[in-house]
Amino acid sequence: MQGRVLIIAGSDPSGGAGIQADIKTVTALGGYAATAITALTIQNTTGVSAVHPVDPGVIGAQIKAVLDDIGADAIKIGMLGSADVVDLVAGMLAPIASDVPVVLDPVLVATSGDPLAGEGAAAAILNKLVPLAAIITPNTDEAGALTGASITSRSAMVAAGEALRAAGAEAALVKGGHMPGDEVADVLVRAEGSLWFENPRIATTSTHGTGCTLASAVAAGLALGRPREDAVTNAIRYVHEAIATAPGFGKGNGPLNHAHMVSSARR
Repeated sequence: MQGRVLIIAGSDPSGGAGIQADIKTVTALGGYAATAITALTIQNTTGVSAVHPVDPGVIGAQIKAVLDDIGADAIKIGMLGSADVVDLVAGMLAPIASDVPVVLDPVLVATSGDPLAGEGAAAAILNKLVPLAAIITPNTDEAGALTGASITSRSAMVAAGEALRAAGAEAALVKGGHMPGDEVADVLVRAEGSLWFENPRIATTSTHGTGCTLASAVAAGLALGRPREDAVTNAIRYVHEAIATAPGFGKGNGPLNHAHMVSSARR
């Protein structure tokens, strides 16, 4: 059996992002989700009002408990919050990263614009976790924060992806949702060259948790044994449809429809 995904990320009580979105996504795509919670956030679709970090020792104990028993076919990393937690997670995953693909979503800022990582976290992610990543999935803002570049064009997206590969990642999926235009263009930068994905932009405010969801969808595909390109292609399609069929909950940036595949099967 394959499909086991260990998710290391923060909790979102509103259910649209973080661990909750990750579990929904992995389950909807046929995988098995296990988790290590790094922080309890107080947030909803209108913003983040508080972040309560989990003690690093407790985070490490959760990771060990899952890996010692259930195991993992892929690992998805989301919100870590601090350089200390980055160091802890990197130390625990380094011995297995060559065998278990790591999908790194470098969560630095929430969709609402609220910060989700402390000082030094970006540098720690670049130096400690990027070298372990089978694929890193930053948006243009996150890629810019990690590489120090201003990303305002497609060529700059590719350059940022190449910089992340030079830092040790096997591949980088640089997401262009924050770029202007009627099309949303994402680029997978890999040793074989750049592969572009284009979709029409959906006019909506239901974008809460898109980064978490996409990274978890990629991790689910890898855990199920799909080639990297297929996992990314399917993940982007899944997220696009989840945005298009979003339920419209909340007063701000609403959640996606993570169960759209199940809902369509029932119709």
